[in-house]
Amino acid sequence: MPIIRTRRAASRRLFIAVAAFAASAPLLAPLSASAQTAYPSRPIRLIVPFPAGGGTDLIAREVANKVATSNGWSIVIDNKPGSGGNLGVDAAAKAAPDGYTLALGQTSNLAINPTLYAKLPYNVEKDLTPVGLVASAPLVLVVSSESPYKTLADVVAAAKAKPEALNYASSGSGTVAHLATELFQKTANVRFTHVPYKGAAQGSTDLIGGQIQMYMSSIPTLIGHIKSGKMRPIVVTSLKRTTDLPDAPTVDESGFKGFEAATWFGVVGPAGLPKDVVAKLNAAFNKAVEDPEVKRKLAAQGAEVRGSTPEAFGAYIRSETVRWGKVVKEAGAKVD
Repeated sequence: MPIIRTRRAASRRLFIAVAAFAASAPLLAPLSASAQTAYPSRPIRLIVPFPAGGGTDLIAREVANKVATSNGWSIVIDNKPGSGGNLGVDAAAKAAPDGYTLALGQTSNLAINPTLYAKLPYNVEKDLTPVGLVASAPLVLVVSSESPYKTLADVVAAAKAKPEALNYASSGSGTVAHLATELFQKTANVRFTHVPYKGAAQGSTDLIGGQIQMYMSSIPTLIGHIKSGKMRPIVVTSLKRTTDLPDAPTVDESGFKGFEAATWFGVVGPAGLPKDVVAKLNAAFNKAVEDPEVKRKLAAQGAEVRGSTPEAFGAYIRSETVRWGKVVKEAGAKVD
């Protein structure tokens, strides 16, 4: 009998120990797996807040493809247009902060819309993590090939002679093109009349047809018409001339020193992204934009590659928000 009681006691102790280990196993296993799994272990979703085929989409696909092939990663492009790019950025802001959902934000939805929109579904400063700047694209001011204006000086002289007589098209109120033109009017102390369109196509048609005197938009949007001879470039808004339009002077060299306006693109994720994940993503995107083939293909779209640290990109977003916010208020632009 004593032997039986001892065996029973031992068995009971063994059972308790096994049960205790089994109870702790579900807690231990995920920690162990997490510690051993290198990021990324599954596809990364890169949200593009604009339709497929546009300038933002082309830049996203070119850079993401290079990041994926260089690192053996899988990156899936998810076009999520709407509300001036706000819907796509909001989806990234509300995603889990694990590095598997990112967005390619740009000037409008990261720096302009916080002032332009009465209510924004996300707070850029609080709800997003800057990963890095990717590229920028200057704008170009064009007239029709039949226009009497050959230089920016011609345009300014005409505007001073008859304030608000010259009209200009943009792809919509509150866009970078609209606000860049507003900024130039203040810089040059002239006044034009703004004619906003819902997209680029109709504005181009009306400029060529003579209903509009000028059009400000991104180079990729207008370069086909420029090369066909239907439009004449007056100036570009970068600080240096572009490779696609080498004969078009800058606003800066046309007498308005320091003037610059561009659409820029950068990768962001939800707030709370782990620092090691941000560092890994930043290094991958910086390396991709320095690739000669990527530079060449983006240049063909009128864009220039621009890498940065996460901290520098965050500081740039803040400075651009202040800059464009002031322009929005002075222009009286607002979207409810």
